[in-house]
Amino acid sequence: MKNPRHPQRRRPRPSPRALRLVLAWLLGQAGLALAAPAPTCQETPPAGIAAAQPRATVVLVIDDLGNSVRDGMAMVQLPGKLNLAILPHTPHGAELAEAGHAAGKEIMLHAPMSNAGGMALGRGALTPALAREDFDRVLAADLDAVPHVRGINNHMGSELTTLPLQMGWVMQALVRRDLFFIDSRTSRETVAAHTASAYSVPNMSRSVFLDNDAEPAAIRRQLDKLVVQALRTRVAVGIGHPYPATAAVLREAMPRLACRGIELALASEALARWGSVAHNETPEKVSSDPTLEAHFDAAGGHEGLGLGDGVLGEVEDAGGEHRVGAALRDAVDQMLQVAYAP
Repeated sequence: MKNPRHPQRRRPRPSPRALRLVLAWLLGQAGLALAAPAPTCQETPPAGIAAAQPRATVVLVIDDLGNSVRDGMAMVQLPGKLNLAILPHTPHGAELAEAGHAAGKEIMLHAPMSNAGGMALGRGALTPALAREDFDRVLAADLDAVPHVRGINNHMGSELTTLPLQMGWVMQALVRRDLFFIDSRTSRETVAAHTASAYSVPNMSRSVFLDNDAEPAAIRRQLDKLVVQALRTRVAVGIGHPYPATAAVLREAMPRLACRGIELALASEALARWGSVAHNETPEKVSSDPTLEAHFDAAGGHEGLGLGDGVLGEVEDAGGEHRVGAALRDAVDQMLQVAYAP
């Protein structure tokens, strides 16, 4: 007998636009299948290094989804297992989550977290200025904004991920919802993965950023670096962004990874198989040094855009590999988030 005090919650129906996106994905997959056969291990790489059985696991995550249908659907349509990290409260986030779920991708919340430069993140931002009740409310709304969410990772976060108290609040919310956490490692002082483990939240840490330099040759080099690390440590996590060059490189590379002894996995699959995976390599040079931010601000003219000194506090990879062109795209993403904030 149903309890009138606690009526069953009806799951909201996907919007007509979300259904159209799912149909577009199905048609896109049919077109890809007809266009060309899948590459075989005999084609590339050379047979001498082809592997009959997987020797390592790679988890690929695509961040910053939700502002562009075109760029998001390019990732949804990629062949193979992929994890889509969607910004909350974005114009197309829910629709892309529906399409990605239908395509067999794993859906994550790309949770906006405060950065060392103090830049405002727009709606859904988690900051140390929030009282506990407000923090929990904002995070709950972020999670509710992304259908089919299985876990989260941090968007920016070079400040918040260094704060044990607030990261504890995050992990308590994930425990209640049975979600995992991936630490994007935007600060070398991050305590996110350690805190997740303390709360028994399944967690992984980013190994390589694929496209801080968004030129195809550079992305291929980073992908090779990811494969090498996976073969050394059994599992590795690569994070990319919805750039056309990233989509093109992954479209070509993903079917061929098996030839190199690499299996692609959803984050939940890798966690179920390997358990929580710490970053067991010397941390890459991740810095929020104000002098670096000033350097990039001067080069990219971000102060003229009104974005403040902290735009590039999230220079996220070794040796300042985040090039100015990619940084400008990140700045535009942030402008879109602020523009769509209520």
